[in-house]
Amino acid sequence: MLFTGEYEYTIDAKQRLAIPSDLRGRLDPKVHGLAFYIAPGQEGSLWVWPELTFEAMAMAGEQSLIPDEELLEYEQLLYSQATRVEMDKAGRIRIPERMLKSADLGSTVVVLGVKDHLELRDPDRWEALREQKFSQQAEIMLRARRAIQKQREE
Repeated sequence: MLFTGEYEYTIDAKQRLAIPSDLRGRLDPKVHGLAFYIAPGQEGSLWVWPELTFEAMAMAGEQSLIPDEELLEYEQLLYSQATRVEMDKAGRIRIPERMLKSADLGSTVVVLGVKDHLELRDPDRWEALREQKFSQQAEIMLRARRAIQKQREE
């Protein structure tokens, strides 16, 4: 499933966040699962993946008894901090308090669709970051083209 868009939502007093209905309506339990994984993301965000997407991506990496040191460090950080959360009948997930605190998120968040996952961000910080990224759009696109070309060559 391709996640796109930008939505502003409220986290209620029980730390629940509604998954945007237009995204939720496209989730297939057989393909995506019935839950989500949440993990700390970049720049003060939380990343949210559908359960089966996260698990497939985790298993797609090369397995080794002696992993690369940088990969091991990343995996220790990601998987130790990731949390599986179930979606209730109203389409909400409960975000653990420790994760809200670590990302410094309040009661209002911006939910971003970012290809294979959602990102939860503070609205004011996202607005500033978005403006910064828009001002660097040409440079960002050039770097992306180079990264895609490098992947194709490998």
